[in-house]
Amino acid sequence: MSDPQTPGPLRVDGQLWFNRGEKGYLGGKRIELLEQIEATGSISRAAKQIKLSYKAAWDAVDAMNNLSERPLVVCSAGGAQGGGTRLTDFGREMLHVWRRMQTEYERFLAHVAQGVEQFDDIDRLLRAIAMKTSARNQFRGRITRVDKGAVNGSLTLDLGDDLNIVATLTNDSIDELQLAPGKSAMALIKASFVLLSPDPQVKISARNRLTGTICALIPGAVNCEVKLLLPGGRTLSAVVTLDSVSELGLATGQPCTALIKASHVIIAID
Repeated sequence: MSDPQTPGPLRVDGQLWFNRGEKGYLGGKRIELLEQIEATGSISRAAKQIKLSYKAAWDAVDAMNNLSERPLVVCSAGGAQGGGTRLTDFGREMLHVWRRMQTEYERFLAHVAQGVEQFDDIDRLLRAIAMKTSARNQFRGRITRVDKGAVNGSLTLDLGDDLNIVATLTNDSIDELQLAPGKSAMALIKASFVLLSPDPQVKISARNRLTGTICALIPGAVNCEVKLLLPGGRTLSAVVTLDSVSELGLATGQPCTALIKASHVIIAID
């Protein structure tokens, strides 16, 4: 049984609309309304079926009839067979044409999706954007190397544009997450774990060095958020004290290197 909280696969979707000039004519709820009028013979019952107010249903019918060269819906008063609302022959014809064109439209969208390169990567990217985490920095890449030691191991993630991130994690985590070269993964790094240096050659034990340009300084009461623009248009955030910003002489437009310990990198997979 699938988890209702787990989103399904990404797909290209859409619904066809017929327009008259700049005004919507047929599509969306209006199609549902016509289908229910045909099924129930009543605007009020049709409106209830699609959870539309009675007034909104009447307004939609009036709009469609006004935009059409011939009425789609007609109402009749009581008589031998009683009153009611029904689709005209032209209305049924337009509904049939819309259904056929919607089917062809869906086939076209499916064909478009098949022609999009790396469509699965787009799906994973959107899932990553929607993922809730306290880590300010999230970078997706492809695993290029996994090394195991006696207890812990290391993983190298290729972000593209000559950017790599090394993470240290337990062998159990490597096995549990089934991490292996070629697989896609996310590196999560809290902004408070990022050290900064104007000197890209500074000697420090941090395995990760990401050099970019300071694109923003956002001061607070005590700390300052520093944003680095990395190659490929990625942005990395660091939170340092205001004193550190002053002592290091950090300024917008200045080159700067982010230093991150491998043990401070969290690895996540879809």
